[in-house]
Amino acid sequence: MQLQDILYSQGFGTRRVCAGLIQQGRVQVYESNSAAKPVECAQAAMEFEACGLHFRVHGVDWTYHEKAYLMLHKPRATECSQRPSTYPSIYTLLPSPLRLRPQKGAVQGVQAVGRLDQDTTGLLLLTDDGKFIHRMSSPRHHVPKVYEVTVKHPLEAAQVQKLLTGVVLDDDPKPVRAAACQTLGTHQLRLTLTQGKYHQVKRMFAAVGNRVELLHRSQIGGLQLPHDLEPGQWRWLSPADLARVTGQVAMTPA
Repeated sequence: MQLQDILYSQGFGTRRVCAGLIQQGRVQVYESNSAAKPVECAQAAMEFEACGLHFRVHGVDWTYHEKAYLMLHKPRATECSQRPSTYPSIYTLLPSPLRLRPQKGAVQGVQAVGRLDQDTTGLLLLTDDGKFIHRMSSPRHHVPKVYEVTVKHPLEAAQVQKLLTGVVLDDDPKPVRAAACQTLGTHQLRLTLTQGKYHQVKRMFAAVGNRVELLHRSQIGGLQLPHDLEPGQWRWLSPADLARVTGQVAMTPA
């Protein structure tokens, strides 16, 4: 694969821009992790095996990924939108190549797999793999998501029981229920859901006579938010991370 095409696929600009970066000496390529010296790159048409290729652009190290799979620790006061209305977009927390990765159609860059409200924190997945987004978002697959919830009023046993047996939300006559509820304190609860609706957690607690004060997503599938990933930070999903999310090893990052 030509080097300019590799850079283009990773979001470093048009092919012409990528060719210019190479010709200006701003790109260094390392053909293996153990390579002591980079390959001299002055021609945009130089051929490389893309899979596993390591390179440096403007002094920043990158590894080629055919598809991008990321986790982000979403902070408060951010919106999961490319066009935020009030608060900064989560996409401003990512480096520009991840926001500019080419895709078919008008969509560019990685996209959030589902959304969290502006005041909700925690684990958020992003990818440019449309099939992965569909798999994770489809109600057919019942991917569990775990939330740490702090409520305004003391929790009552009857409220917890209603969350487990099902509550009716105003836009759907079919009851929605929690897959699991674990009381952590008088005002705290760990809630597991296998479906996603607009403001679902907040509306479920409102339906049982309480109010959500703080909401944090700590887990998706079998993947927990790492303790060392601070709010606003992101990282690539490893093959093991991706297997924990999907419940299968077959879908692995390139």
